[in-house]
Amino acid sequence: MTYAFSRLPVSALCDIDESLPVADPAIRPMTANARICGPAYTVIADGEVLSTLWAIARAAPGAVIVVQTNGSRLAVLGELFAAEAHRRGLAGIVVDGFIRDRRGLPPEFALWARGTVPNAGRSDVAPDVGRQICLGGVPVAPGDIVMADDDGIICAPRARLEACVEQAQNLERTEAVLRDRMNHGRSLIEMSNLADHVAALSSHRRSVLTIEPS
Repeated sequence: MTYAFSRLPVSALCDIDESLPVADPAIRPMTANARICGPAYTVIADGEVLSTLWAIARAAPGAVIVVQTNGSRLAVLGELFAAEAHRRGLAGIVVDGFIRDRRGLPPEFALWARGTVPNAGRSDVAPDVGRQICLGGVPVAPGDIVMADDDGIICAPRARLEACVEQAQNLERTEAVLRDRMNHGRSLIEMSNLADHVAALSSHRRSVLTIEPS
């Protein structure tokens, strides 16, 4: 499924809705592909790997597997699990914890985690999937949209992200014009109200910094 917001930068959406839930920035891309957008398939894998593998087997193509580990220091997946998730058409995996086999991970598959450890979890407990979890301090319900790029991860209901689209697209167009004018020698400072803004703040008056093409 394609969403109207899927190609917008996470930062642009956060500029429009400053209260969007942003996951702990310690969760970082583990492969070359940092871009993720899709509905969450939620998992709790506390010291075990079976829940992750079960989610890979059950999630629909385009889904994002989101894994809560409750602080476990054991890896919840490695290169074979990641390769299978990629083969099945999943949009990515985000782990609030650790993975392993980083050198063997498919570089084109989006996979985020807190880091790597060599030790894998157990596989003899029943899977725990499909309920509300916490990802880096952010609550995630099954079906919430998970978006990530080089700036970070946001998780929110689809309708909340769709409400940002028009303004975020306008912001992107404005910034494109600004970059073009800068490439042709214009000063970003001169296209802003920086001097007046600082003067107002220094005089304890309310002011808003604006940067607009002129």
